[in-house]
Amino acid sequence: MMKYGIWGRALMAAALVLSAGVASAADKKAANVPGSDKDLIAKVRHEVMMYPRYTIWDNVTFRVNNGTVDLMGDVSQPYKKSDIEKIVREIPGVVAVNDEVQVLPLSSMDDALRARVARAIYGDANFSRYAIEAHPSIHIIVDNGHVRLEGVVANKFDKNLAGIRASSAGLSFGPVVNNLQVENTRNRS
Repeated sequence: MMKYGIWGRALMAAALVLSAGVASAADKKAANVPGSDKDLIAKVRHEVMMYPRYTIWDNVTFRVNNGTVDLMGDVSQPYKKSDIEKIVREIPGVVAVNDEVQVLPLSSMDDALRARVARAIYGDANFSRYAIEAHPSIHIIVDNGHVRLEGVVANKFDKNLAGIRASSAGLSFGPVVNNLQVENTRNRS
């Protein structure tokens, strides 16, 4: 039965060790293979939310299709657009990034309007639960004096009240566009 001798057994042991190393490398490589688009959506959402300069003045949305990420929305500073694109591009599994994020005009008038609308909304006791979140879910987008609310609120009352509060801040050119989604209904058709 011991047909191979000591050298044969040594070679066989070496082959087993080598194949175990190759299998381990293959397992590591498989771990880096991207999962489904659903997994990628969660990773992109996480990375955008963890971007330290992402504020209530920004609203970045995205979609994922076969590893290609389409970035959309608005940011308040030019560097945010390039930073977010770079962060998303470096996520394992991302094949390509189409960056359609718009940079809002740099304007002291828009900055003042943003601050007034934020005080009007987040200064209201009804919105204190949103204000204390790490990433408040009501985003205030101001583009050349035009105000748009984006994000998610818990109910229809909060959506309507946020619109009323934003409108009461003054200085807006035209009516406030209230695109807030109600949490319980946003996933329904």
